[in-house]
Amino acid sequence: MGADQTEPEVPEDAVGRRVSCGMERATVRYVGAVPPTTGLWLGVEWDNPERGKHDGSHEGVLYFTCRHPKGGSFVRPAKVSFGVDYLTAVLQVYQVDTEEVLREEISISSKALEWQRIEERSLESLPSVLLNRCEVNGPGASGEIQRTTPNVRWLDLTGTLLCCWEDVASITQQLQQLEGLQLSYNRLRLPSDPSAYCQAFCSLRVLALVGCELTWSQVRVTGTACKEECSICVSLTAFISAQILDAALMWPQLEDLCVEENAITELQRPDAVLQSLKSLSLSRNALVQDSVLSLAALPRLEHLKLSETGLSAIRFEDVPPGNQTAMFPTLKILNVDHNNITEWSVVDELAKLPSLVQFSCRGNRLVSSDGNVRTANQLLIAKLGQVVILNGCEIHAEDRRGAELDYIKMFGEEWLKAGGQSQPSTQFTCQHPRYLSLIDKYGAPEEGELKKPEPFALKNQLLKIMFVFPDDANRKPIEKKLPASMVVQKVKGLLYRLLKVPAADLKLTYTSPKMVGTEFEIDSDLKTLQFYSIEDGDQVLVRWS
Repeated sequence: MGADQTEPEVPEDAVGRRVSCGMERATVRYVGAVPPTTGLWLGVEWDNPERGKHDGSHEGVLYFTCRHPKGGSFVRPAKVSFGVDYLTAVLQVYQVDTEEVLREEISISSKALEWQRIEERSLESLPSVLLNRCEVNGPGASGEIQRTTPNVRWLDLTGTLLCCWEDVASITQQLQQLEGLQLSYNRLRLPSDPSAYCQAFCSLRVLALVGCELTWSQVRVTGTACKEECSICVSLTAFISAQILDAALMWPQLEDLCVEENAITELQRPDAVLQSLKSLSLSRNALVQDSVLSLAALPRLEHLKLSETGLSAIRFEDVPPGNQTAMFPTLKILNVDHNNITEWSVVDELAKLPSLVQFSCRGNRLVSSDGNVRTANQLLIAKLGQVVILNGCEIHAEDRRGAELDYIKMFGEEWLKAGGQSQPSTQFTCQHPRYLSLIDKYGAPEEGELKKPEPFALKNQLLKIMFVFPDDANRKPIEKKLPASMVVQKVKGLLYRLLKVPAADLKLTYTSPKMVGTEFEIDSDLKTLQFYSIEDGDQVLVRWS
């Protein structure tokens, strides 16, 4: 740690403020001296802990604390920026310097072009303002936002230097038509009385808070200390995590909330808040799965995303199998992609949802007895009678009919052994809640129609895959038959032998004829082809660096 002879002035309220250093963001936790060095230092906690060096201590003295043991650093004030106000950032992004543009000469094929007319963009007419990764730190002069950008309906403040909800409210209260607000990758302190700011967000309908270190319930550990050598202030703040349920008091009309990639674990009932919410995304949070049912207290919820949350089971114990639960009465769309669901009983539980019409469960380990991905897909269709879109694909009438008839035949022998037409056993009806209704729909299976489950053999799970090379136009596609249980690491080994490109340099994605134009990433070498829902006839796109 060296000395810097010319240090800029540090704001009096620097502790708790957000700063940028290059492309990184951090929160100031300490301002003062750090003996035996001379001069002023800022102790910062980095958003990216890999950028840090220590836990806030130097030579045995603790100056501040961090969430991560290596998340802190000491930096000179000259190395950081405390940012600019909203209007300054808007002018930097949107204002055109017409004189400078007129001075510029543009040539095409050695012919100079003349600027005939340049119209400045009117800030007053902007319907959206996008300040993604701009160093916005506050509202600026009172009333200037309302005067300058009064018609903004969508505002993107992703990754700014805003440090508290009070500053956000000072901006939004001047945007009376604001409907959508993007605040992802910020660190915002809660006000002591969030409800006092609800007027600032009274028209807000859509809010994104991805990667903001939010919890569902608040954890706050703070303390302050003063040292003789401290020139301004020392704040020993363990951490302050904003609680969503408290913050929700500020959003009385919110309909769409995205809080993916936060620190949310256990969910509590959202009583008296978020009652207008229609869409909620909790993906990429390590949820306590038994607490998910508390979201049933959201009376208007239609769309729920729970992908990559560790979910393995869910039970609606208010009704027996084959009946409709009173929970989540308005839920139409559910996404549980890339979780740990392995039991078909979970699908039977989800079939209890009375309004579910769109369901996605890619990347789970739901396997049929024959190990065939298509069979597993048919089981999903047959078990979920009301669903019309499964894993992004529409279920056509003929597909449903075929899946349900195959389901009847597949488990017909089991049905006969359980009692058949007379009265099947309770165990059978619990395992196959829709079976009796399907018999009512199509009729009982004849003994000659019954399908015996095929053994889980390699020949029954070979996939015909076409490998294509989009970045190498001269290389012809390669077709291979591979087992669905083959891990990606072995696929890359096969490609290494074919292409002589190191496996570590290979990047794989795949496309399906069922979803033309959509490319799915294959991002784990330890997962199987079946895990990624790769099916017979799909294309794997191979790229390398």
